[in-house]
Amino acid sequence: MRYFVAVAETLHFGRAAERLHISQPPLSRQIAALEKELGVHLFERESRRASLTPAGRRFLEDARAVLMSFDQACRNARLAERGEVGELAIGFMMHAAYTSLPGLARRYMAGHPEVHVELREVVPGALAEAVLGGRFDAAIMFNPGPIKGLETRIIHRERMCLALHPSHPLASRTSVSARQLKGQPLIATPVEAAPMLREAIVQYCRSGGFEPTIRLEVELQQTIVSLVAENLGIALVPESMGKLGIDNLVQRDLQAAPAIEHVIAWRPGNLNPALRPFLAEARAAQPIQPSSRNQTR
Repeated sequence: MRYFVAVAETLHFGRAAERLHISQPPLSRQIAALEKELGVHLFERESRRASLTPAGRRFLEDARAVLMSFDQACRNARLAERGEVGELAIGFMMHAAYTSLPGLARRYMAGHPEVHVELREVVPGALAEAVLGGRFDAAIMFNPGPIKGLETRIIHRERMCLALHPSHPLASRTSVSARQLKGQPLIATPVEAAPMLREAIVQYCRSGGFEPTIRLEVELQQTIVSLVAENLGIALVPESMGKLGIDNLVQRDLQAAPAIEHVIAWRPGNLNPALRPFLAEARAAQPIQPSSRNQTR
């Protein structure tokens, strides 16, 4: 087909052969074979030049379109091998939308505009299974600890803080110790939803010499802080929850506050070429160190 286009554009077998860097006899044989396969004459041959037949003019139009599509297909294959075209599905927990996800997604999408990126918010406890099951290529979640078949990398760290109603006695303090939480009704994430987050809460309370008193268990952190704002209890939450801007809610520093890690998780055997540059972007980003600033709302 490329040989045909060269002859059709030059209307001269000799000049077309020069353009193609081949000799004229094999070019003539290829055109003859093409005409035989199509069952039509593409050229009217004269001693010094050739001219297109009506069938040849139509075939030239379609051949150019086919070659353009073929060249694009070759380009797409090379881009796909480098992860620069295709589709990428990323799951994330709500906290990531206020911390690591926006910058990571923005950098990746700016560098790979031809990749269709799907971002889907999921409760933290369901993300590991979704990645292992192939629903997502990768996910941003609380550190789940070792899970067979899953690799993780820390991409963000943030301190835990105390969320409480403004009328609560501890709200008058600038910082609160673990010991001062003894006997306080806590609203917390269930173990199965976010094991490492729940463990951080339990260990912090134990550092104050007591076991936590869990009044309510709620999967979603935004629901937890909403219940705190209704004065149904207090909660140890990541500092990023302050970005929700909920009324009747204040956050106070915890003395010797624990930090919670966000990780990106993926299956090592995932062959999606679009995943590799996404992980490279995540590796290039230094984990953000926990802040010690107070946040109030």
